[in-house]
Amino acid sequence: MSGHSKFANIKHKKERNDAAKGKVFTMLGREIQVAVKSGGSDPTSNGKLRDVIAKCKSNNMPNDTIDRSIKKAAGNEDGVEYETIRYEGYGPAGVAVIVEALTDNRNRAAANVRNAFTKGGGNMGTSGCVSFMFDEKGLIVIDREEADMDEEELMMVALDAGAEDFAAEEDSFEITTSPDDFSVVREALEAANIPMASAEVTMIPQTYTELKSDEEIKKMNKLLDLLDDDDDVQNVFHNWDE
Repeated sequence: MSGHSKFANIKHKKERNDAAKGKVFTMLGREIQVAVKSGGSDPTSNGKLRDVIAKCKSNNMPNDTIDRSIKKAAGNEDGVEYETIRYEGYGPAGVAVIVEALTDNRNRAAANVRNAFTKGGGNMGTSGCVSFMFDEKGLIVIDREEADMDEEELMMVALDAGAEDFAAEEDSFEITTSPDDFSVVREALEAANIPMASAEVTMIPQTYTELKSDEEIKKMNKLLDLLDDDDDVQNVFHNWDE
């Protein structure tokens, strides 16, 4: 993983998100609504909702805002129904891109995502065209500066809970799990009062693509910026070696 610290990418995402916190909270509110609809408003019996709440907290969403979002979702006050859609395609020089949208209008979402690919010098492909180049994993990141527990003890807590891998990076500890074991491992760390900079199920590239020209880099950044500005887009995964 040398040169490809996941934490560096996550910090980059969080810095961008901090500049648009209102949008992030809106996106998380949608995730809460979908989780409540699928499993109810009680996080003790709804594992998906527990995971979303943990994600909200890692993004510094206030507890009262989380509680209001859960109550709103339980009452479905606005009557809006969201669906999750995944788009796949290629950026400049064949960079693999996966876009996850949570939308109440699939035609609008598809048109906007396709437009972003086109303006970013890429093209949207068919379902499955690039997802085979990624591994779906639970990824938990712990900032070294915030970890009171020593590395070996922290590793044992994670592995005993069912983690697949534990990596010590320069700035962080990175714990990888299978998607099915993610919640159990996250909750074990939470029970041990271990602060998490990020905790989510994500797509990790198997290989990375380097962009060699300034024009390619400019187009790739435009593609990512357009997707980032799209209210329907929840997550973007890519294998660009930034």
